[in-house]
Amino acid sequence: MEQTDHLSVANDAHIRSTVGPTRPPTGPSVDIQIDGGTFSAFVGEPLVDAINRAKIELAQVCYHPQLGPIQTCDTCAVEINGVIGRACGTRIEPGMTVRTQTTEARTAQRDAYDRIVANHDLYCTVCDNNNGNCTVHNTLGLLSMDHQTRPYMPKGYEKDMSNPFYRYDPDQCILCGRCVEACQNVQVNETLTIGWEMDQPRVLWDGGKPIGESSCVSCGHCVTVCPCNALMEKSMLGEAGMFTGIPLPVWDAAVDVVKGVEASTGLKPIMNVSDIESSARDRYIKKTKTVCTYCGVGCSFDVWTDERHILKVEPGLGHANGISTCVKGKFGWDYVNSDDRLTSPLIREGDRFREATWEEALDLVARRFLEIKAQHGPDALAFVASSKASNEEAFMVQKFARQVIGTNNVDNCSRYCQSPASKGLALTTGIGADSGTIKDIENASLVITVGSNAAESHPVLATRVKRAQKLGHTRLFVFDIREHELATRADRFIRPKPGTDFVWLSAMSKFILDNGLEDRDFLQRRVNGLDEYRESISTYTLEYAERETGIDAGTLEAVARQIAAEERVAVLWAMGVTQQCGGSDTSAAICNLLLITGNFGRTGTGGFPLRGHNNVQGSSDMGAMPDQVSGYQLVTDERAIERHQREWGITLRAQRGLDNTQMLDAAIHGQLKAMWITGEEMSLTDANANHLAEGFEALEFLVVQDLYFTNTARYADVVFPAAASLEKEGTFTNTERRIQRLYEVMAPLKGTKPDWQIYQAVAQRMGANWNYSHPSEIMDEIARLTPFFTGVSYERLEGYNTLCWPVAADGTDSQLLHRERFNFPDGKARLYPATYKPRQEAPDAEFDLHLNSGRMLEHFHEGNMTFRVAGIAEKAPDAFVEVSPELAAERQIQSGQWVRLISAHGAVRLRALVTARVSGNELYVPMNARKAEDTVNFLTGSGGDSITNTPAYKDTSVRMEVLPDSGASPLPATNFRYGTPTPQTGVEVERKWSRPDYVFPGGALPMLGDSLNARTDALGADD
Repeated sequence: MEQTDHLSVANDAHIRSTVGPTRPPTGPSVDIQIDGGTFSAFVGEPLVDAINRAKIELAQVCYHPQLGPIQTCDTCAVEINGVIGRACGTRIEPGMTVRTQTTEARTAQRDAYDRIVANHDLYCTVCDNNNGNCTVHNTLGLLSMDHQTRPYMPKGYEKDMSNPFYRYDPDQCILCGRCVEACQNVQVNETLTIGWEMDQPRVLWDGGKPIGESSCVSCGHCVTVCPCNALMEKSMLGEAGMFTGIPLPVWDAAVDVVKGVEASTGLKPIMNVSDIESSARDRYIKKTKTVCTYCGVGCSFDVWTDERHILKVEPGLGHANGISTCVKGKFGWDYVNSDDRLTSPLIREGDRFREATWEEALDLVARRFLEIKAQHGPDALAFVASSKASNEEAFMVQKFARQVIGTNNVDNCSRYCQSPASKGLALTTGIGADSGTIKDIENASLVITVGSNAAESHPVLATRVKRAQKLGHTRLFVFDIREHELATRADRFIRPKPGTDFVWLSAMSKFILDNGLEDRDFLQRRVNGLDEYRESISTYTLEYAERETGIDAGTLEAVARQIAAEERVAVLWAMGVTQQCGGSDTSAAICNLLLITGNFGRTGTGGFPLRGHNNVQGSSDMGAMPDQVSGYQLVTDERAIERHQREWGITLRAQRGLDNTQMLDAAIHGQLKAMWITGEEMSLTDANANHLAEGFEALEFLVVQDLYFTNTARYADVVFPAAASLEKEGTFTNTERRIQRLYEVMAPLKGTKPDWQIYQAVAQRMGANWNYSHPSEIMDEIARLTPFFTGVSYERLEGYNTLCWPVAADGTDSQLLHRERFNFPDGKARLYPATYKPRQEAPDAEFDLHLNSGRMLEHFHEGNMTFRVAGIAEKAPDAFVEVSPELAAERQIQSGQWVRLISAHGAVRLRALVTARVSGNELYVPMNARKAEDTVNFLTGSGGDSITNTPAYKDTSVRMEVLPDSGASPLPATNFRYGTPTPQTGVEVERKWSRPDYVFPGGALPMLGDSLNARTDALGADD
């Protein structure tokens, strides 16, 4: 029988509409009485949620809907069935009677607040955090308190300024524990705790280290949820308020004046002044919603700016992230205002570049393109769309190629990473994209990652996996050759030999089928090709897999049985799979395993190839590929041809064009004469960088469009200065297929233009009738041409609204794919008889070490943006090579030792970092390097996936020369990797309650069960 989804339709809808981390499913609906009215609530949910839903004002300083009950502040005290208790810590039961405004309740609320502000100096009028969203300030007004009866007493601790991005002021800390809960159970970095047993409690990092020397990853969760000014962005200090930038002695005096007036006037007049000052800030502080421009998770948030100064990033409402960010999304935006931004077009003259006007540069590009097309034909030109640019801009690149030039020579950077994953999914399910959303991943009962360092490459998504595992909702199995964070946390961490994932996947599938453990009903009703598939894997016994992969056969059997027995399995994979010779085949093998166990089309199941760039999904969706137009319509599809004929007035050419990896070969062979590359550091990110340089030099004409004079721009004939994502409008599509709007945070830097305007200007000069006035008009055209996007419009994407494609004409989207049918004519999935393609450059006598490469948390890709963020560069200043302790001992290498890595394709010189993250003869080099000559892709070759041509970056062998030079460790002592986290179940509020100086507000005893509720919520247990 097919496994049935245990979650009801109602709960499924609740899960998918929840912003931020999933909370445990609620029980049945019941009626309860609140302040004399009857309201619906759900059994087991926190009472405070029902009160808030009823729009009844109630103080709640420590409660945050994305954190759940913490129970430290006691300000939400209400009368429940005649007894005073915490609304956040009490779960709904049928027949409850709740009163929020009785004398006893109000007394308890005010007493609780008075105890809080004894820890907090109320100088709101001159506080940088007084921007209408300070919970402590707003609660004072809600409770209408005139005087503070318990005097504020400094705690005697210094401010901690050691983190480059934020500071902690213990004297302002109210010990609510929000930051601890966010760190322990949302981010799950487990750095923050509260020293409840200290004479004067405070928040601790790694048990008492300075922030900058702890395991803190600067994700910003703690700063985001802080209800006051105890944790604040350094970029806000002295910048946000009308009076906050005054010199420190004057500022201190101003605080004293404000505090001195309080005794005679009470708090209300002072708060009125602070409210006026806060409102005045709205005239110059702009808050604009945008979508992160780093990885493919698609975090969205408000950016606070004062002209071009970025005050802070404020997450909260984003469907993919809620309150969550990583160091890059929260703090990594200085690159937008970098001094080396291009602000004028550049034209090559000999070996030099000169600044040019926009008119001159645009005219030159149009003229040269027309000349080359006339002399050599349209296929002498090629175009590369940016995975950092918007959907609308990717669409215009492929439209320019196909309509204005007449070629299918167009591609995007998914060719370098995720094309094999898309192909594997398309071959088996009919849609080459994630089959669900992040909600499905965190609701799986078993999450398997294969070749994915999600905690560093997709950090916010990884928090949901870590949280689900920590709270006991899921198990985590990790298959990888390197011990990254998820591997250290995994219930099972298994290290296969490099490039052998296809073998163990196929062997487990065979074992499941041979032992009758498959989901027979699902296979019979919803899947084709079982017999052919059985035959294709007939030789993949567990014993063969053990020999080929190095994984014990008993381990493979145990994992196979576990997968078959699980109710909901989700598999995540990334470049460790796709950047191999058999990337497409291995991706198909993952899908095959999911299909035979019935793990598609249900909440908490599916295949999830994690997209690396913010819009790498969107650039493919928009048709920036050599054989497909928008929505993955083949250029040979008759209906697609008809649509484009009607819209564009041209007939699509049926011949497949050149992809990224073929373009430079064609240039070397004299077939390709011109290229236009947008927002891609192609010279460093494509494999075999020396080969690429040869191809660029062979071109007659190269146009590069970017924020900076990149290494790729060195080869250009014309360089266009582009606008950054904060400087334009459009949409991005994240790894979930979630389409989100971004708005103009600041005007384009003088001298720069958004990409779509540049394409249009050249197209117009070449005779095209392009007259877009806003990206929304481009999206309207996309919707007309693309069945998957039929119902997409800017109106439906207003603000934080999102849509997951396919989107029907009425706006109904598809967060979970394959519920009823797969995307094939008969609605059935197809088991794909893939084949094993072993690596071609395995270590040998000359090149005896295997080289792995990938991302690291602090930086993004080659580092063009993140090295321009001083705080990030301080924590991770340059590239390095990870060397295992055993290899280091064998070759007498210490951290900081310079080594030269040499492959058949090139060489680089790097400092070594000795670490157990790698083992044996494995090496690891991050993609990012401060200097172009240190880039790892000078070592990688030109081999690739046989189906998609994606380079096999992970199939690289090198030898290592130990050089006499030695220096400091490439990771400074302040890097988070040297820290010592302090895991807890959460705030551990019971330790506060057990202090001799703790008294429940008003002197009453809390309702029985509060302590139990705190524990069960922290552990994620269901009632």
